Amino acid sequence: MSNYVYPRFPYVRSAEQASGETRRHPVVVIGAGPIGLTAALDLAARGQKVVVLDDNDTVSIGSRAVCYAKRPLEIWDRLGCAAPMVDKGVSWNIGKVFFRDRLSYQFDLLPEPDHRWPAMINLQQYYLEEILVDACRRSPLVDLRWKHRLVSVKQTDDHAVLAVETPDGIFSMEAQWVIACDGANSDTRRMVGAEFKGQFFQDRFLIADVRMKAEFPTERWFWFDPPFHRGQSVLLHRQSDNIWRIDFQLGWDADPDEEKKPERVLPRIRAMLGDNAEFELEWVSIYQFACRRIDNFRHGRVLFAGDAAHQVSPFGARGANTGVQDIDNLAWKLSLVLRGEAPESLIDSYHEERAYAADDNILNSTRATDFITPKTQVSRRFRDAVLDLSQHHAFARPLVNSGRLSTPTPYLGSSLNTPDGASCAGAMLPGSPAADAPVNVAGQTGWLLNCLGAGFTVLTFDPVAAAREISVDGLTARVLVVGRDIEDAKGLLAQRYGASEGTTYVFRPDQYVTARFPQFDEAAIAAAVRRACGRSGTVQQELAA
Repeated sequence: MSNYVYPRFPYVRSAEQASGETRRHPVVVIGAGPIGLTAALDLAARGQKVVVLDDNDTVSIGSRAVCYAKRPLEIWDRLGCAAPMVDKGVSWNIGKVFFRDRLSYQFDLLPEPDHRWPAMINLQQYYLEEILVDACRRSPLVDLRWKHRLVSVKQTDDHAVLAVETPDGIFSMEAQWVIACDGANSDTRRMVGAEFKGQFFQDRFLIADVRMKAEFPTERWFWFDPPFHRGQSVLLHRQSDNIWRIDFQLGWDADPDEEKKPERVLPRIRAMLGDNAEFELEWVSIYQFACRRIDNFRHGRVLFAGDAAHQVSPFGARGANTGVQDIDNLAWKLSLVLRGEAPESLIDSYHEERAYAADDNILNSTRATDFITPKTQVSRRFRDAVLDLSQHHAFARPLVNSGRLSTPTPYLGSSLNTPDGASCAGAMLPGSPAADAPVNVAGQTGWLLNCLGAGFTVLTFDPVAAAREISVDGLTARVLVVGRDIEDAKGLLAQRYGASEGTTYVFRPDQYVTARFPQFDEAAIAAAVRRACGRSGTVQQELAA
């Protein structure tokens, strides 16, 4: 029985319900889970009013998603939410893989020092949602509406008409844009007739959240064929409040109703922990999973994000982490379009970039699942040989796949990127997410990502660059000169960006590199910003004009 007390958020009758007037809103978000709440906060941070509809009146039941990676933490930091998440959660960098009763190998997700955020935190989803809800309630631009269920959506060329059911009946509202964040079983996806294709896996897994005081270190432990659960796999994570997440692979033929019963769950945990272990169950669930995605992330005025757009296996923590990055990609584009600072066609790049990322995540997730649950005797023998060899031979360790843990997908082929010239060098290619680094600002220790902010930003190592900002068709790109505006505190900024004197980077509002140049060149920078905003023409055409 869970000791967590679920908050209850009040249903409030809206002014438009009371008046009977149909109002048009810039953005309506469907679903107040981690992805929908992040969407509301990101758009509000960019000055947009947002209405969030949720058919429930509390946070998610059970711990559900528990692993959150460094990149989403960077995004939530920009939205003012990361610090309380890290304070409440459990930070970790080390993972260990066991084969039977032996350690095969271990890995470090963040082997280099001087990063602000940990590689991963473990935090029950209900705590994370509480933090996001509190942030939304503090924003005057976010209107959270509980016990509001979307029952139909009809689209026109410039808006969507929503029928919404509440305890007071059904009413209509309009939205210029709808962001569907209503999960894997999305009703919104069904309403617009979107296809959801991919592979569905038959294996079943048991989640058991267990309250106990244990000597396990704060690491990710994964067992293949352990002595306490022969022929299957087990995953162990620590969460806050002395809650431990244990995932048991059950196989294809497991009966979900039977396997959730305490008389089935408790013996599995005792076999793992020992007969004398003291623990109590917090939450139990059985799941199957799929690797699939929507045909298009945009269906007219409706945009899909998170599990409503794609599903992956839980191995690798790629579900919620990927959804947060969907919003990071979408919010700045939608905000520019709403302000008239970019053409509506910019929204189509959301599908281009995030469908590519979804396919990357699905590929990694499918490979992990095939390694964890081999389908043939040959596959199992190969897997077991790899696990044996990895104990003593480094060449075998990259072949071990207990879930490639979430990292951001670079948009290297994006149409929004300005291609490199011949003289550009280093790992930070256009389409790469910004690498953070310690910097000094006005004599104070800080971090690069906080300096980049949420708009277009130019970072240059050119000491003679005099501009403070560059105006591009009504948009402003801030200019940060290393040595003038920020100091490279430990030399890591230049190292991580492969910089020499003159090297210049242009960052999009989601802190991805969109262009880089060997020298500071205002005309080239302006052309790159136009291209990143979805303006027609290549950089060369822009420069010629």
